[in-house]
Amino acid sequence: MLAVLAPGQGAQKPGFLEPWLDLPGADARLRWWSSLSGVDLHHLGTSADAEEIRDTAKTQPLLVAATLLAAEQLPLDEVAVVSGHSVGELGAAALAGALTPDAAVTLAGVRGREMAAACAVEPTGMAAVLGGDEAEVLAAIEQHGLYAANRNGAGQIVAAGASEALEKFAAAPPAKARVIALKVAGAFHTPYMAPAEAALAAAAAGISPADPVRTLLSNLDGAAVESDVLTRLIRQITAPVRWDLCMQTLSALGVTAVIELPPAGTLAGLIKRALKGVEIVTVNTPDDLAKARDLAARHGASPTHEPHPEFRVVVAGTAGTFVPVAGLAEGDGVTAGQVIGSINTRQGPVEVSAHAAGVLTEWLAHDDDPVAAGQPLARIGEAA
Repeated sequence: MLAVLAPGQGAQKPGFLEPWLDLPGADARLRWWSSLSGVDLHHLGTSADAEEIRDTAKTQPLLVAATLLAAEQLPLDEVAVVSGHSVGELGAAALAGALTPDAAVTLAGVRGREMAAACAVEPTGMAAVLGGDEAEVLAAIEQHGLYAANRNGAGQIVAAGASEALEKFAAAPPAKARVIALKVAGAFHTPYMAPAEAALAAAAAGISPADPVRTLLSNLDGAAVESDVLTRLIRQITAPVRWDLCMQTLSALGVTAVIELPPAGTLAGLIKRALKGVEIVTVNTPDDLAKARDLAARHGASPTHEPHPEFRVVVAGTAGTFVPVAGLAEGDGVTAGQVIGSINTRQGPVEVSAHAAGVLTEWLAHDDDPVAAGQPLARIGEAA
């Protein structure tokens, strides 16, 4: 069984999106998502330095956009489970079919701005607590008036709260534990973020989520979400991230392989320590996609030892009316980057391109069909 994971804030690296923009349609999609999120995602993902992309208001939509760009290149039909860490939950919700990509990026922009604003109200912060007895660590955090904001498993707990209380906690750490201050803007996933939770709830009021089409795990309690997706995503702003419980659910479900989307590595490290024997692929550049697709073929939703054709789905990068290229029919060959249609929007037509060479196996949308962002348009199969 295959799971796909979306990392959260702190995983970003300068320039990590640059190689992805060489893929057909990726640059245009990123510029559209920039308009939705209110930040220049192209600049942030390519030329911005580490300090700039540490800004909560900018980092959060950047990470969600990265999740969605990379996931477009994977056979999601083979994926049984998705989950994200903190803001990564918005990207995971889109991969699960509960949100459109446009909605996920828009909400990430609101979430980032409002959490950054909440951080500016009073001095707060976060600190990683490594080692020590878990019960003793949690008790010490509570005694100092702090919150266990992240419980990541593998002996990692993150304390959060008032800066002064964090300093006192670090000066007298629990036995056999190290306290390391984190370079973050404030106390995420604590009651200090209540204004951001209220703002996200207001922004989400106009969105109608769908029920997930694949298993979506919640940071609140590690449970599989069947409904009320937005309610959980909103609540998670002030609630602790229980990644330890998400990993327990991955194990209980029988997950045998994991793909971590870019910028990958953080969640893979936690999985490696907590879930022995699970095969892991980290996707950081398009060069890693071949390994990810191979993993999906071997551990996917319908594993088989028989050869089977690989299909790739072309999706809409924006909402509008779909117009396929005249004369292009099912069974025709297409080349990588070939324009197969366009989406008419109020701002003008947006071209739709094939991500790889192959055969146009099936049209999933037809002439003059209204389409939503992220909706499948065509299926491209392997060339004979």
